[in-house]
Amino acid sequence: MLASVRSAVLVGVDAHPVSVEVHVSSGGLPAYNLVGLPDAAVRESRERVRAAVLSSGLEWPSRRITVNLAPSGLRKSGPGLDLPAALGVLLAHEVLPGCVLDGIGVIGELGLDGSIRPVRGTLALVDALRHSGTTSVLIPMGNAAEASLVEGIRVLPCRSLAEARACLKGEEPWPAVPSAPPVMAADSPEPDRPTVDLGDVRGLISARRALEVAAAGGHHLLLVGPPGAGKTLLAQCLPSILPPLTSDEAVEVTKIHSAAGQAVGGALLRSRPFRAPHHTASAAALVGGGKRPKAGEVTLAHRGALFLDELGEFAPPVLDALRQPLEERVVRISRAHAALTFPADFLLVACTNPCPCGLGPPACNCHPALRARYRRRLSGPLVDRFDLRVAVGSALPEAPLGPSSAEVAARVAEAVARQTVRYRDASWRRNARVPARALLSQIWLSDEIEQTLRSAARRRQWSGRGLAGVRRVARTLADLDDVDEVTSAHVLIAAGMREDVLA
Repeated sequence: MLASVRSAVLVGVDAHPVSVEVHVSSGGLPAYNLVGLPDAAVRESRERVRAAVLSSGLEWPSRRITVNLAPSGLRKSGPGLDLPAALGVLLAHEVLPGCVLDGIGVIGELGLDGSIRPVRGTLALVDALRHSGTTSVLIPMGNAAEASLVEGIRVLPCRSLAEARACLKGEEPWPAVPSAPPVMAADSPEPDRPTVDLGDVRGLISARRALEVAAAGGHHLLLVGPPGAGKTLLAQCLPSILPPLTSDEAVEVTKIHSAAGQAVGGALLRSRPFRAPHHTASAAALVGGGKRPKAGEVTLAHRGALFLDELGEFAPPVLDALRQPLEERVVRISRAHAALTFPADFLLVACTNPCPCGLGPPACNCHPALRARYRRRLSGPLVDRFDLRVAVGSALPEAPLGPSSAEVAARVAEAVARQTVRYRDASWRRNARVPARALLSQIWLSDEIEQTLRSAARRRQWSGRGLAGVRRVARTLADLDDVDEVTSAHVLIAAGMREDVLA
């Protein structure tokens, strides 16, 4: 007998539909053969499936069983095909009626006792099944709340293989889908991390303004200053002023974190991700990769912020690996068996000391060779990708407190709303994402202001990217001031925020 069960597998952070075809033949010696490019976790499913069927009080066919995972050219990974294979065997062995899984997708890992265990990437897997025409999905109880976030598909949760068989035959009703927990933040693995309020930062007026501009327009920000100046504290305030995710962005971010194995608890992530890897991170950890490519920190920071503290301590090859993702907003990884593309549209905020001793001129006591070596760790092309480069002086204890995060977040939200309206017919939504081909038409400047900008570019020897970056920052400053036209004051302030802080 032949049976086919719909399922899906993860490839990177994306999901692809898979058909689990099971053939039970009376000819030949009893065996269980699995074909269709399975990885080690899928190949090991043969033992889990057999033990789960027997532990559930069901008969295991003493025949030749062949399981094919189609399409055969797609490499299959993960334990989520255990349950489809087990139900396929029961269908082919006529333990289940042949039509009970019509229109139903199946995802789940099996325990040896027949229990159905949760799998990662449920949101992406269920969404892929929905787009393939599936109307219902049989899912582990632990993934049911997350699966219910996908609209237009019925969720059938189960705790065990025996329960799934009984429900499919109509002997028992399907269990109720547990309600989704409250909305969670994208940094949910660290729920107890304290929130830093921008109102707690004294002084640092220019750096605070640059942080607000970065949040409003999506511009990359580099803060340079001595130890204890408040660079890290300022950067940690960024999540408190970033606008919330839109509905589409929330689904996109939740899919990525679920596929990466981050615990999301069945709720959509509504706050933007904020990732802060240590400076010892490898290139694969930062941008993704490995023998079997996985998403890196830049992908987990998609639609949010990536904070690199002590930028000068990162290995130069690791930092240079950021250059292409910063430009293209995706990570392309090619291996012998796969070529994957990971999303990487993030806001980069970095902090560094001006030299090894950290004091910078004129108090620096480092040898010139040490300063030059430290400066070379940050390549020119990488630094050029920061639209905002600000020197941070030490904050004085008597300096006044500034506006709170709530006040700044309100201004940022208004500026973002202006950009959303302005670019409603475009493929981008933020000033920092305006492509070069549309720069002159989307960010118009009068002839006089255009001349001011180009004079500043010649005087400071900006690259073409630098000139475009100042233009975009000036537009964001105008949005924060709630005006339609960019003025010369906006251009001059934007130019001042692009200091040569590492000279």
